[in-house]
Amino acid sequence: MAKAAAGAGTTGAKGKKKVFKKKERKNVPHGIAYVQASFNNTIVTITDGEGRTLSWKSAGSLGFRGSRKGTPFAAQQAAMNAANQAREHGVRALDVRVNGPGSGRESAIRALAATGIEVRSIKDVTPIPHNGCRPPKRRRV
Repeated sequence: MAKAAAGAGTTGAKGKKKVFKKKERKNVPHGIAYVQASFNNTIVTITDGEGRTLSWKSAGSLGFRGSRKGTPFAAQQAAMNAANQAREHGVRALDVRVNGPGSGRESAIRALAATGIEVRSIKDVTPIPHNGCRPPKRRRV
C-alpha cells in the first residue's frame, strides 16, 4: 500500500477535509502602516483607521534567517509584500508610523512609496526614555 504524498493539502490528519475561511475583501481607501524596525528584524503592519490589521509581513516570514533579517533589503521586501496585500483591500493612501532603531527604517518607507500607494505622513513613534532604565553595556568587538 502506497501512502499519499505528504502535504497534498486535501485531507487533514484524520482524513477530514480542511476548510479554510476565505478572507473577505475590505474596501479601505486610507490606512496606517506601522514599521517596527529592530536590529534583528523588521515587521510591517498595515491597518485600517480603527487599527484592524489588513496585512502584515516581517523579514523572517519571507524566509530571511539569522543576521539577514535585519538588513535594509529584507525590510524593503517585507514592506513591498505588505503593501501589495493592502492594495488588494483597496488602500490608496497611508500614514506611516516608524518605531525602533533598526537599519530597515528608511528602506521600508521607500518601498511603501514605490508600490504606488500615496504616503501622506511619516511619524517617528520610537519611545525615548526621560532617563528611565539603564541601557545595556557597550559591545566590545
